[in-house]
Amino acid sequence: MTPKELLYVEDALGHEQYFQTKCRETASQIQDGDLKNFAQNLEQRHKEIFRNIYNLL
Repeated sequence: MTPKELLYVEDALGHEQYFQTKCRETASQIQDGDLKNFAQNLEQRHKEIFRNIYNLL
């Protein structure tokens, strides 16, 4: 993997961590159960994506 490709991967991992954090923060502020569940599911999905990208290395 070239240094530039590694930077792309690091950037993608950083984005996925950011999305996880934002989904977690949003879920903690939502009162509606369905929306809260949706945000929590998004957080889990971004965790999976992070793991998948990380495992490619």
